[in-house]
Amino acid sequence: MDSSPPVPVPCVGVVCLRDGEVLLIRRGRPPRMGEWSLPGGRIEPGERAVDAALRELREETGVEAEILGLVDVVDGLFPEHGRHYVLIDYAARWIGGEPTAGDDAAEAAFVSVEEALRRVDWDETRRIIAMAALAGASGAVGPVSMARAPGGR
Repeated sequence: MDSSPPVPVPCVGVVCLRDGEVLLIRRGRPPRMGEWSLPGGRIEPGERAVDAALRELREETGVEAEILGLVDVVDGLFPEHGRHYVLIDYAARWIGGEPTAGDDAAEAAFVSVEEALRRVDWDETRRIIAMAALAGASGAVGPVSMARAPGGR
């Protein structure tokens, strides 16, 4: 049996903001199946991370957005599933479309930031949502301002 650690897989996540709300999906596949999370997924070969973020958002929710900036990069270590994801999380501003679950999302909905923080189980995802919502509400958007948000690394 091979006990070497899994190869990290580059992925993206999107905190899509609309009038004080955050777009969440209920995961339809492992890991964390059935839990509420951010839209996102794997970066395809030859695809830029920012393009992957917008594609995954569209595929999982039917929503269109513009990227505001990078929030943070998080390691998703799931040894029970033999997976290691490197999650590149972006903040985005909604520009069109109503959430409809697609791809591997079982549900998709805009909820208040407070409700999003209640629904999401993983501490890292809650931290990313809070950072993006704070930066978005203050109008301080973009890679530099996101990296300096309270609680950032």
